[in-house]
Amino acid sequence: MTDRPGSRPALPADLGALRTVLAADRTLMAWLRTSLSMLSFGFTIYKFLETAAKAGALERPESPRRVGLFLVSMGTVAMIVGLLDYWVTLKAIERTGPFRLGRSVLFMSLLMAVAGVVLFAAIIKRAV
Repeated sequence: MTDRPGSRPALPADLGALRTVLAADRTLMAWLRTSLSMLSFGFTIYKFLETAAKAGALERPESPRRVGLFLVSMGTVAMIVGLLDYWVTLKAIERTGPFRLGRSVLFMSLLMAVAGVVLFAAIIKRAV
């Protein structure tokens, strides 16, 4: 794929910098998978325990909310930490030569961070 004249290249020309960018992409994808697991597990546990609380099987009916909020918040924090680490790495690599910072994994991770915040707000709103 060729870049337009005058635009920044998609990836660095230096092979060492290129390998570092690709390693940073893989690391962010690992953060993304971890975050997704925590978010989905938190929501699933929340719904399961909420059903058990409604059936009277739990001593403390507020437990589902607490467990769900904890896991969802940890998943969201994990995604934000991964994003910050990724951004710092890309900015450091950009000093070696210009390249586009817009990467698909960055977009997906931002989307996942927003989804985590929305899920957290939904659990809070539902419990109020």
